[in-house]
Amino acid sequence: MLRLDEVSVSIAGIPILRRVSLEIGRGDTIAFVGRNGAGKTTTLRAIMGVVHASGAMSFDGTRLDAVEPYKRPGLGIGYAPEDRRLFSAFTVEENILMPARVARLSAEETRRRLARVHAILPELKEMGPRPAGSVSGGQGKMVALGRALMIGTRLILLDEPFQGLAPVLANRYAEALRALRDQDPDLGLLITESNPALLKSFADRTITIERGEIAAAPSGAAAV
Repeated sequence: MLRLDEVSVSIAGIPILRRVSLEIGRGDTIAFVGRNGAGKTTTLRAIMGVVHASGAMSFDGTRLDAVEPYKRPGLGIGYAPEDRRLFSAFTVEENILMPARVARLSAEETRRRLARVHAILPELKEMGPRPAGSVSGGQGKMVALGRALMIGTRLILLDEPFQGLAPVLANRYAEALRALRDQDPDLGLLITESNPALLKSFADRTITIERGEIAAAPSGAAAV
């Protein structure tokens, strides 16, 4: 489904990613792990077109470098950034619905997708009328996941979703991801994390990035 071949990114002349190659198949849940600054976030930003990247990227045979960044979510790719990026003056529901409005989905399709979000994250229905600026950091990550689900029908990119979450919220977030996989087994998930233990029992595969390069899999481990 998603394939990166020899993708490199430099920012202000400093190499951040060095010839990153990876592949995510339909229904795969991938833990993308590495220390802070290893290149995890930059990889997701390259996929979404937020940063300029060399090399080749494709999604179901479509060359991503030929797709304008603002059109990439329309391929069915949802993205929840680490910092959530919520509009604090809008309500929780308005934040969740924003991708549907930008994509000009029909009212019927919008309702169907919102029902999907509420089935996975029922707490968002209760929080819907609240200003997004009033939610906690952990709740904001739930909102960002719901927003990504509104447009991400084929692949979801989650950047450090467990960072800073209290144990109760971390468990709830993991439950939501399991429910999502059960409801939509064809959906791909690429989840970045600094602590590989958090996703060890959840992910199908783990890909490690170190200093901007994909680390070799340990002997006996599944190849990337």
